[in-house]
Amino acid sequence: MKAAPFEYSRPADIDEACAMLAADENARLIAGGQTLVPMMAMRLARPTRLVDINRIAGLSYIRQDGDAIAIGATTRQCDLERSATIARDIPLMAKAIPWIGHAATRARGTIGGSLVNADPAAEQALIAVTLDAVLNYREDKKTIEIAAGEFFVGAMVTSLPSTACLTGLKIPVWHGDRIGTGFHEVNARRSDFAFVSSAVQVQLDADGTCKRIAIGAGAATDFPMRLTSAEQQLVGSKLDAAKVKDVVTEALADIEALDDLHATAAYRKRVAVSMACRAVADARASALGEKLHAH
Repeated sequence: MKAAPFEYSRPADIDEACAMLAADENARLIAGGQTLVPMMAMRLARPTRLVDINRIAGLSYIRQDGDAIAIGATTRQCDLERSATIARDIPLMAKAIPWIGHAATRARGTIGGSLVNADPAAEQALIAVTLDAVLNYREDKKTIEIAAGEFFVGAMVTSLPSTACLTGLKIPVWHGDRIGTGFHEVNARRSDFAFVSSAVQVQLDADGTCKRIAIGAGAATDFPMRLTSAEQQLVGSKLDAAKVKDVVTEALADIEALDDLHATAAYRKRVAVSMACRAVADARASALGEKLHAH
């Protein structure tokens, strides 16, 4: 199939892009196009106008911003994958990015496009929620901030106003020693969408006690979630496997898991526990400098 007819615009700046969105409720932004273009080809999306923000200056960057790393919305996923800054300061993102599609899609896909698309299985959305990212968007010539945990409200649904444009995000950097990360997902093939995923970052005290921990669960529900109750119970513990399994199982007990032709709700709920436990174990091991074992 071919896409339905549409107009094409290339705004000079972000405020002009927002004005174009405000003037046409069926206009859509395009940057990488790795999700939108296939949807248009299948007539699942029929925008009347594409607003191309690829060449707007200042939307593609990776830089230090105080105690955070700031990333522009049109930054390519491959740039994040190759970034020494990301590898050093946001290691959990570095660990997750190779799981996103193929190298070819990462070469075009942008972090902003992935976040705004809000696919429940999206790795970058999961990392943003797990690491308390703050997203920035532009509307009415004003820049507004919103926490990642408040940005995703449903499957393919965000709280971003229809006339706004995501401009970037900031991810806080964890400082100190003995910080480790773990990321696991299960899918049909490495490049396919995840059925269930989990992202974990942990910081240990000198004696191996958990000082700080962030646990995220993705793909199992309509949008990525933090296992806050599990985190609270694990701080001060040695992260032994039995305790981790107990508190993670409790945290996931009442979730409304997705149920579709790829995986049942019961499967997702069960595997979400396994993925989180493995990710915690890997994060602990990496914080201790231990070699990770293949699962």
